[in-house]
Amino acid sequence: MPWIRVYLVAVIVFFGIDLVWLGVVAQRFYQKQIGFLLSPNVNWKAAISFYLLYIVGLIYFAVRPALFNNSWQTALFTGAFFGFITYATYDLTNLATLKDWPLLVTVVDLIWGTTLGASVSTFTYLIVNRLNWF
Repeated sequence: MPWIRVYLVAVIVFFGIDLVWLGVVAQRFYQKQIGFLLSPNVNWKAAISFYLLYIVGLIYFAVRPALFNNSWQTALFTGAFFGFITYATYDLTNLATLKDWPLLVTVVDLIWGTTLGASVSTFTYLIVNRLNWF
């Protein structure tokens, strides 16, 4: 049962951070860089599936060890590493296989994935720890 609460905290933190990024900060960037590849309609089932699985990964690989070790630093660094690896999988595969995939998008996404993983893991750890939910 405590993992459900941890997951719900992570979902709220994740969507709060990522919606600001996608909706405000990066929207014009992605349109300019890869607008020629973007679908006019978002496949929400695929997007939400990724997000929910990504959060499971952050909890398993970053938040869970941080809670067991009582260490926000573990959440920060393992979350950053997980975010980097997951976003690198997507972006480096695109760079290797898609015609005209911009290197700049890969660089920005790797920085964002690292930042997102670190932020969500750390904030989730701090909130759960503060509420004594674990």
